[in-house]
Amino acid sequence: MFTHSIEAPILVIHFKENLTMPTLDAELQQIIENAIEQGILHCVIDLEGVQYANSSGIGILMRILAKFRNANGEAMLVSPSTHLQKLLIITKLSAIFSVFETLEEAKKAILG
Repeated sequence: MFTHSIEAPILVIHFKENLTMPTLDAELQQIIENAIEQGILHCVIDLEGVQYANSSGIGILMRILAKFRNANGEAMLVSPSTHLQKLLIITKLSAIFSVFETLEEAKKAILG
């Protein structure tokens, strides 16, 4: 479903399949909480492997964003498919998330 890596000071989450699960995976939730406890306040969500997301999947992205913003951090999206880009626009989430084409662009925005 996903892999992750910590590229200080950034948690990178790579989703490998469509976002249709009903809730935030317990393992992913623990990874996020551990990262925030360690002072990692930026998250890049790599969506390259995702072609489709339903409302539950969008909810998962929103929960990740909320967890980081509640810790005075930020979450960003990378490589959304055409379908996901349209969905972000329709739901007006493109105004809430920073969206980048590549992981390197997102890292550069964080690190300056």
